[in-house]
Amino acid sequence: MTKALPFAFTRRAGLATIVGVAALMSVAAFASTVALAADKTSVKVGIMSGEDEDVWRAAAAEAEKVGLTLELVTFNDYTQPNEALERGEIDANAFQHKPYLDNQIQQNGYHIVVAGYTGLWPIGLYSKTHTKIADIKDGASIGVPNDPSNEGRALKVLEQLGLIKLAPGTGILATVADVVENPKNLEIKELDAGVVGRAIDDLDGAVVNTDWALKAGLSAKDRIAQEAITDNPYRNFIAVREADAKEPWVVKLVAAYQNPTVKAVFDEVYKGTGVAAY
Repeated sequence: MTKALPFAFTRRAGLATIVGVAALMSVAAFASTVALAADKTSVKVGIMSGEDEDVWRAAAAEAEKVGLTLELVTFNDYTQPNEALERGEIDANAFQHKPYLDNQIQQNGYHIVVAGYTGLWPIGLYSKTHTKIADIKDGASIGVPNDPSNEGRALKVLEQLGLIKLAPGTGILATVADVVENPKNLEIKELDAGVVGRAIDDLDGAVVNTDWALKAGLSAKDRIAQEAITDNPYRNFIAVREADAKEPWVVKLVAAYQNPTVKAVFDEVYKGTGVAAY
C-alpha cells in the first residue's frame, strides 16, 4: 500500500497538470481571438462600381491615416452586397438606404445594421422627349424600378408630381397595384433598376436612381423633376453585420468617410446630384 501512494499522487498531479495546461491554452486562444477582433487593421468594403469608387478611394486614404486599410470590392447590382456581407465575404458595404435594407432583412433574414450615413441621391424623373411635367401626354409610358423599395419610392415621386394617386395609407413599398387614380392613363412599366435608365429612349419618362442615371448617361438637363430632400428616408449608409457593430474598426471606417476631405471629393464627383447626409 505504501508503494502505491506515490503512483496515485503522480497520476493525480499529471491529470491536474494536463487540465491546467488545457485551461491556459483555452484562455490564451480566447484572448488572442479578442485581440485580433479589436485590432482589425484591414477591412473589405462592398460598393457599387462607378462614380462611388472615386469617393471611396478618398475615404480609403483617410482610413490609412488611422491605421485602417480598406479593400474596395465593387458590385454591379443591388442584391449581391448584402449577400456577401451576411456570408462574411466582406466586412461592410455602402450602397443602400434603410427601406431597401428593411425589405432585404424581411425577405432574407440578414443580420445587418446601419453603422453611419453617407449621402442622399434624390431620385428623379428623367425624359429625353419632355422638358416639363405638363408636356407628358395622355397614355405616356413611364418606367420605374421594379425592386420593392425603389418602386415605392418612384411611385411616391409620381404622386408628388400629381401624375397619379396612391391608395390612402400606402407605405414606402407601394406597387402599381396601389395606384387608385391615373388621370393621364400613364402606362407604368416596371423595369430592373439598372435597366430603367438605359430604356429612356423607348419611354416618355423614367424615374431613375441617381447612380443608375449617371451610368445610363443621363444628366441634370434630362431631369424634369425630383423628390423632396427634406425629411427624406432614403439616406444611404455604411452597413455592417450586427455582431460587428461595436468593433473599433467600425468607428474608424465611418469617420474615414464622414470628413471634409471626402465630402469635397463627393461634391466634385456627383456635381450636385447627391448631397452629404451626415
